Amino acid sequence: MTATAQRSDRTKVGGRLAGRGDLTAFLMQLCEEVEADCYLLLAMHQTHDGPQPEIVSSNWIYDAIQLAGHALIAALAQGPLATGPGIRPQSVTTAQPGTIDGVLDSEEARMLDVLGHGEIFSLRLHIGHQRLFLLLSSADAGIIDPAKLSKIQFNCCYALSQMPELLSASRLQDPLSDRERECLFWVSEGKTTDDVAMILGVSSNTVNSYITHAIQKLSASNRAMAIATAIRNGII
Repeated sequence: MTATAQRSDRTKVGGRLAGRGDLTAFLMQLCEEVEADCYLLLAMHQTHDGPQPEIVSSNWIYDAIQLAGHALIAALAQGPLATGPGIRPQSVTTAQPGTIDGVLDSEEARMLDVLGHGEIFSLRLHIGHQRLFLLLSSADAGIIDPAKLSKIQFNCCYALSQMPELLSASRLQDPLSDRERECLFWVSEGKTTDDVAMILGVSSNTVNSYITHAIQKLSASNRAMAIATAIRNGII
């Protein structure tokens, strides 16, 4: 078997991605399946200045990333139309920025349109404790087939789960421990500290300690902000 054939075989669902070359080939294959022109795979990690995107793999031209800027890319990834598994995806259409409040202003939309991103989908990827986002875009609206994106999302999660070494090297790990995540989840469901303590079989002081650590790790100022940040980043 030739090297090209071997790489093609590895990028099929069920094949193991051995490195960045295989990852690039796999993502390009996904683009072909849904007729997307561009992909951008990124992780969000928290800093004292707020969420910062880290690009894992992309075929966006360098100038497009620099002109758009990391703040806008983060907003596109985590916007109200970012789609979790099992939900029908909706797109950001740069020709009609006013229809997506809070995502793009007219200048940003015009810039993305000129750069060849007329329509953009954001897919949330859950790989164990890691949370990534896959942006798929096309130059013109209506080209990407939304009906195929759920399958693409599942395939991407599965394939990326087979390459933990590459992902861990990119600081993509969810910052919360299992207990911290559980406590924050139950609080987000409206449970009191005493309720959470009973559910998890620990003391109320222990629950408060876990939640305090979660707030600090997410660079939040209180429980409500930590919950909002965790939900926005797909942590809970």
